Amino acid sequence: MTQDSQRYRILVEPIPGRIEARHNGHIVASSLQAKMMHETRLEPCLYFPASDTNSKFLIASNHRTFCPFKGTASFFDLQLPGERIDKAAWTYKRALPEASDVQNHIGFMPGVLDQIDAPEGLPAKTDDGHLGGALADWLMRDAPFSPNPIAFTRQLAEQMLSDGIAISRLSVLIWSLHPEFAGKNYVWRDDRAEVSEYNPSHSNLTKSAYINSPLRYVAEGLGGVRQILNPTTCDAREKPEFNFPIMEELRAEGATDYVAMPLVFSNGQINVVTLTSKHPKGFTTANLGLIFECLGMISRHYEVYALKDNTTNLLNTYLGPRSGARVLDGKTHRGDGDDIEAAILVCDLRRSSSLAEQLPNVQYLALLNSFFDIVTLHVEDKGGEILKFIGDAVLAIFPVDGCTIDPCRRASNVANKVVDAIQQMDLEATALPSSEAPLSCAIGLDFGTVTYGNIGAANRLDFTVIGRAAIVASRLSDLAKTQDVPILATRYVADAAECDFTSIGDHLLRNISDPVELLTPVITTKSTQLEDA
Repeated sequence: MTQDSQRYRILVEPIPGRIEARHNGHIVASSLQAKMMHETRLEPCLYFPASDTNSKFLIASNHRTFCPFKGTASFFDLQLPGERIDKAAWTYKRALPEASDVQNHIGFMPGVLDQIDAPEGLPAKTDDGHLGGALADWLMRDAPFSPNPIAFTRQLAEQMLSDGIAISRLSVLIWSLHPEFAGKNYVWRDDRAEVSEYNPSHSNLTKSAYINSPLRYVAEGLGGVRQILNPTTCDAREKPEFNFPIMEELRAEGATDYVAMPLVFSNGQINVVTLTSKHPKGFTTANLGLIFECLGMISRHYEVYALKDNTTNLLNTYLGPRSGARVLDGKTHRGDGDDIEAAILVCDLRRSSSLAEQLPNVQYLALLNSFFDIVTLHVEDKGGEILKFIGDAVLAIFPVDGCTIDPCRRASNVANKVVDAIQQMDLEATALPSSEAPLSCAIGLDFGTVTYGNIGAANRLDFTVIGRAAIVASRLSDLAKTQDVPILATRYVADAAECDFTSIGDHLLRNISDPVELLTPVITTKSTQLEDA
C-alpha cells in the first residue's frame, strides 16, 4: 500500500529577525521566533509564539474548527480600541504531529494583519501542484452515476485505496427527516464484502453509546477528532486528547489511526465521516489532505441521496406510501387521479370533544397518538393505507389491486381488531382517570369506485379519495355513535366479511339519495383471524 504522495503537504519554517504585526497601527504581535506555515493551496500563514502576542487584545471565543492534520483550532476575537474583529486569530493547543511546530502559537486570519514588518523579508509561497489522482477523477466523472448511497460508499472506499489511502474502515452518518429514524449510517470494512447500513432511532441519541462517541462530538459542531492509536508512533505515556470508548475497541482490532470529520451539507447540516487505518504509520498528511480537499465533492453526492431519501420519507409520512409514490411519479397537477375500486374505512374516536375539555393538551395529544397508533398498526398489517388523519378520525383505504384477499374482508377484519384494541387500551397509558369508561370508537365501512388523486387550490393540493363510498363510510361512522354500535357497514362489505353481520334496516344518509341498508357485526369483542396475502 502506497503511503506517501506529494499532492498535499505542510511545511513550517522559521523566519529570521524580529517580525512585528500591526492592525490599524496597534502592535498585536512582535517576535524573534515567528514561523511561516506553507500548506497546499492555502496562502502562507504567519504564526507567533503565544507569549509574543499582545494578550490584552485577544478575547477567547467559543468558535472551533478542525483540521485532520493540524488538530482543533481554538479562536480568539481581536478587541482593539473602537474596533472588534470576531474570530480573528486561532491557536492549536494540542497540535497533531504534522503541525507540532506551531503548537501554542497564534495565527491570524487573512486581512487582520494590515502591516507586517520583516527586515529580512517573508518566504515566498511554495508551488502547490494540482489536485488529481484516482479519487478526484472518480468523484468528478463516475461517482454521479452511483445508483445509491450504499454503492457510492463502497466505491468511495475502493477509490481511496486506489489513491494510496490505507483505510480499513469507512463510516458515514447522514441525518434524516424521518419520524422514527434519526439518520442512516453506512459502514464499509475491508474484511467484509458488503457495506452495512444502520438506521439509528431518535432514542439512540439519548444513549451513552452515542453521547460518548466521536459522532456526537463532530455532529454538534465541536470540531473533528484525530487520534493516533498505535503506541509505536505516539508517546504511550501521553494522555490522549480524545478518550472515547470506541478508540479502545478499534485499537483492539489493530487500528493505528482514527479520524472523524464533519461532512457539511449546503444547508449547514453537519453529518459525520470517519476513517480508520491499520497501516503501521497510520494516515499521512498527503492522505488526509486529499480527503480534506475532496470533502466538498463527497458531501454533495451524499446530499443528493439524502434529499431524495428525505423526500420519499416525508411523502410516505404525510401521504402514505401509495400516495407518496404517485406524487414522486409526477402526479402533482390538480385533477390528476385514477378511478380505483377500494374498501373505505373511517374510524372516529368517541367522546373526543369531552376528553379534550377534561385533559390537558399534552395528555389529550398523547391519547390521540395512541389511538392513531392502534388504527395505523392494524390497517397497514392488512395491506391498507392511512390516507389522512382528520381531527380525531382516520380515513383508510384498501384498494383491490396489490392484494389477493378481498379488500372488504380485510377492512372488516381490521375494524373488529381496532375495536378490541381500543377497548383494551391501558387507561393509565392514555392518561384517562380510572373512573372513566373504556375508550371506544365508531367505524364506517363501504366499498365502491372512488377517484384517487389531487384536489384543492391551484398551489395547495390534497391527495385524497372522493366518491360515494368515501361519503357513505363517513356517514356510517357518524351514525354508529347514535346507534350505539362500534361498526356499521354496507351490505357489500358485510357479505364479503368473515364474521357475521346483522341488519339494522335501511337508513337515509345525509346527501345520499337512496336509503342504505346498514349492518353491524354480531360479535365485535373478538377479532376474526385473517391470513395476509
